[in-house]
Amino acid sequence: MSTYTPPLKDASFVLDQLIGLNQLCEKLQLEDINTELATVIIEEAGKLASDILAPLNSVGDEKGSSVSAGKVQETAGFADAYQQFVENGWATLTGPEEFGGQNLPNVIGTAVNELWHSSNMSFALCPMLSQGAVEALIAHGSEILKAHYLPPLISGEWTGTMNLTEPNAGSDLAAVAAKAKPEGDHYKISGQKIFITWGDHQMTSNIVHLVLARLPNAPAGVKGISLFIVPKYCLDEQGQPAELNDVSCISLEHKMGIHGSPTCVMSFGDNDGAIGYLVGEENKGLSYMFTMMNHARQAVGLQGLSISERAYQQALQYSQERFQGSRRDGQKIAIIDHPDVRRMLMAMKAGNEAMRALAYSAAADIDHAHSGDEAAKARVELYTPIVKGWMTELAQELTSLNIQVHGGMGFIEETGAAQHYRDARILPIYEGTTGIQALDLIGRKTLLDKGMALKALHADINETLNQLTASDNKQLQALQHPLKVALESAVSAGDWILENTADDPQTMGNVSFDNLMMMGYLTGGWLLARSALLANKLITQENPYGDPFLQGKIATASFYAEHYLPRVKQHADTVLTGLSNTFALDIEQMQGV
Repeated sequence: MSTYTPPLKDASFVLDQLIGLNQLCEKLQLEDINTELATVIIEEAGKLASDILAPLNSVGDEKGSSVSAGKVQETAGFADAYQQFVENGWATLTGPEEFGGQNLPNVIGTAVNELWHSSNMSFALCPMLSQGAVEALIAHGSEILKAHYLPPLISGEWTGTMNLTEPNAGSDLAAVAAKAKPEGDHYKISGQKIFITWGDHQMTSNIVHLVLARLPNAPAGVKGISLFIVPKYCLDEQGQPAELNDVSCISLEHKMGIHGSPTCVMSFGDNDGAIGYLVGEENKGLSYMFTMMNHARQAVGLQGLSISERAYQQALQYSQERFQGSRRDGQKIAIIDHPDVRRMLMAMKAGNEAMRALAYSAAADIDHAHSGDEAAKARVELYTPIVKGWMTELAQELTSLNIQVHGGMGFIEETGAAQHYRDARILPIYEGTTGIQALDLIGRKTLLDKGMALKALHADINETLNQLTASDNKQLQALQHPLKVALESAVSAGDWILENTADDPQTMGNVSFDNLMMMGYLTGGWLLARSALLANKLITQENPYGDPFLQGKIATASFYAEHYLPRVKQHADTVLTGLSNTFALDIEQMQGV
C-alpha cells in the first residue's frame, strides 16, 4: 500500500501566487490571516492526514461499516481519528466566530480539505457533509435553530447529513414523497431516504439530518418541498441530546467503493413520527437545500483532485520501484524511464495541478463574492458545474492511469491501486451527475445571462495570452499558440450555443457534456499558463519554492498544453455538429432489432 505525502509546496504556491491570499485576506479585513499562517495550517493538517487518516484508508475499504438493530458501527479506528480531528480544531476552520468557528477564508478550508480527501475520502465525507449543513443553516436557519445547532456542528461535536434522495426520487426532486405534519412548535416527519452518506455512526453524541419533505396541501412538484432539521436525538431544555428521535438506519448499501463511509437507507417516523423543525419558510426547501448542494458540488469536485493526487503518488512510487527491461549495458531499467509510463505520470501530474488551480480559484472566488464582489459571484456560478463535472470526470482517467502504470499488479486488490479507482467512480454521480452539471452550465450559467460570465472568462484568458506573447521565455511563448487555438475554439462553440440552444432543449442536451469538458480543459490550461508566468517571475529571485520546483511548474504547463489543450478543440468541434444523430436510432434499432 502507498503512503501519502501532502503536496504542500504546490498548495502553498497556488494560494500565494495564483490566488494572492494576502491580498484576499486584506480585502476580507482578516488582518491576522496570511499566506505564512496558511502554510503552517496546511503543514499541520498534513501531519494528521498522512500519519492518522491515510493508514486507515485501506482499513475502511477492507472492513467498512456495519449495521445492527438500526445502529451503524463505523470502521474501527475512525472514531479515535475523528476525536483527534475535532480536538485539534479542524472542524472549526471556516465557521463564523460567533458560533465558535475560526473564520478562516473558504480557500484555506479547501486546501486543507484536499488533504483529508486524499488521505481518506471515506472519512472526510463525514465532516464534508457537516460543513454543508452549516452553510445551509447560516443562510436560512432561524436564530433559535442557529443557536441550538450551529455551535456543536461547527465544533464537530455533532455531525450533519443531507437527506434528499428517495427510492423513487433521485435527481427528480419533484417526486419527493416524505411527509411533514405540523404539531405545535415542531413537525412530525415520516418517509424513507436512500444514499444518505454517514447517515448514522457512533462517533458523536448527535447527528443533525437536513431533510426534504412535503407539508399537507403543499403545491405539487418542487414548489411544495420544505426543509427540516431532524436530530438523531431530540434536545432537552439545556440544548443537549436526550431522547432518541424516531429515526433509524434500516440498511447499508453495498457499494463499489468508499466502503469506509456508511451509505444509509434512513427511515423517519416508523413509530410516532420523527420530530423535525422547519428551516426558513414553508415550501422553499429546495432553494435552501441548494445552498448545501452547491457547497457539496465544489467539495465533490475537490474530491476528484484529491483521489487523483493519491493515485498519482502511488503510481510515481511504484514506477521507481518496479524494474522491467534493461539497457544495452545490461543495467535494469525502472519503468519510470519508459516513455509511455512517463507520459502517464506527466498526464496525472499536469491534470492534478490544473485541478488544484481550478478548485482553489473557485474557492477563493466564493470568498471574494462574500465581500460583495459581483464579478466573483458570477465566476463562482460559472465555475461550480465545471469544478464538479470536469474534475470528477478527469479523476476517472487519472485513477485508471494509476492502475495502468502498475500493469497487472494494478488489477490486484492488494496493491491498493484499484481502491482509488473504485472510490473515484461515485464522484461524477452524486450531488448531481455530470449530465446535470453540463445542463446547468449551459442553461443557468450561460444562456441565463446571455453569456456575460462566459465572455468575462474568455477575456481573462485572452489577457494571459497577451502576457505569454510578451514574455522573453521561449517555453512561455510556446504556450501561447495551443492556448490561443483552444480559446478560439471555445469562443466559437460558446457563440454557437448562445445562438442555437436557447429554444432547443434537445440540442442543448446533446452538446452539454462536450461543452462542459471543453470548458474544463480550457480553464485548466489557462490557470496552468498563469501559474507558469508567475513561476517564471520568481526564478533566480529569493523565493520559498526553489528554482527546480518553479521550472517544473513551467514544464508541467507545457506538457498540459501538448497533451490536454488539443482536447478543447475536439470537444468544441463536437459541439458545433450539434450531435444531430443522438436520436437517429429508435429503441428497436438500438437493440439491434
